[in-house]
Amino acid sequence: MANTPQSKKRARQNDRKLEVNKARRSRIRTFLKKVEEAITLGDKKSAASALKSAQPELMRGVTKGVYKKNTAARKMSRLSARVKSLA
Repeated sequence: MANTPQSKKRARQNDRKLEVNKARRSRIRTFLKKVEEAITLGDKKSAASALKSAQPELMRGVTKGVYKKNTAARKMSRLSARVKSLA
């Protein structure tokens, strides 16, 4: 348990940051899920538009520290390859 005033404040800050990051991660996952659903339906046009809207969200997650840069790049690369392969 936090004892010093500094450690108590740090614990409060960590709790706030956890909630914010959880919301950001959830929002990004929702965008990625929309792309996944469009891919499974085989709709290339909607998959491409969903991917286009998911890209800035994922990159915003990188700048906010929710995801690492290479993780986001890997996710985008794999999704864009799957969208591209749709007939």
